[in-house]
Amino acid sequence: MIGELAALGAALSWTVSAMLYKEALQKTKPVSANIIRLTCTSIILFAFLLVIGKFTVLAGLPLDVALLASISGVIGLGVGDTLYMASLRSIGVARAVPLTCTYPLFNLLWAILLIKENVTFPIIFGAIFITGGIWLLSREENPSKAEMERNVLYKGVVLALATAVAWSISITMINLAVKETPDLDHALAINTVRVIAIAVLLFAMSPVIDRGLSFRKAQRKTLAMLIVGGIVALGLGWFFLAYSLIETLESRAVPISSTTPLFSTLIGFVLLHEKVTVKNALGSIAVVVGVFLIFLL
Repeated sequence: MIGELAALGAALSWTVSAMLYKEALQKTKPVSANIIRLTCTSIILFAFLLVIGKFTVLAGLPLDVALLASISGVIGLGVGDTLYMASLRSIGVARAVPLTCTYPLFNLLWAILLIKENVTFPIIFGAIFITGGIWLLSREENPSKAEMERNVLYKGVVLALATAVAWSISITMINLAVKETPDLDHALAINTVRVIAIAVLLFAMSPVIDRGLSFRKAQRKTLAMLIVGGIVALGLGWFFLAYSLIETLESRAVPISSTTPLFSTLIGFVLLHEKVTVKNALGSIAVVVGVFLIFLL
């Protein structure tokens, strides 16, 4: 049960960070924001390891584990997040988010083919319910009147599905890494390596991908929101997920961790007094049913 609760903790962390990112992105470009959050979070995570006396754990990580964590960061936080932003620009939130949130289904495939997990029918049905619920929660009531050109739509769909594949591969690689060293200290060290790897790569590429080095011109408030969001999402959220993968099966942890849109809807209704539509209600019920199937069966 603790593994499933940790996965829910990851989903909650990503909900909070998404709200911070949304505000910050009004004042800076996505690429600049990504460089800021990854660079600052990697420094903070590394410093945290030093303060709590766990640098030896980081230095003692097996080479194959460190390599898996690094590649996971590049694929998930680098390639995956970049594809996600491209899909949003191409087909918008209403179409892109439901497609990218199908990554639990790809993780089920990797769990069966690569890790040889025993995936039961309740887990499969739970993943399907959660994915369907996310799709409903992410739908817009009033889509744009102007239909996109067919080639643009196809491109956006491919980008969104590629995002889901990239995220699922990244998570599976983290799963493989934490299974080799299944304890909290190593989970923290592995997550730190993951963030540092992509932070170093993006920072080195910043003169090319962030012309004019715009990330250096971010306002203090924007900088603060990105740093806090990065700590919550990349530090706390991914630590929760790594710990969840230690305590339970990937096929259980990943679908539960993908319930972020459910919490976003609840926060919007309770705190922001947003209107709850039929699609919102059905989506929320589907997500709850999916989590119930994975938790109890």
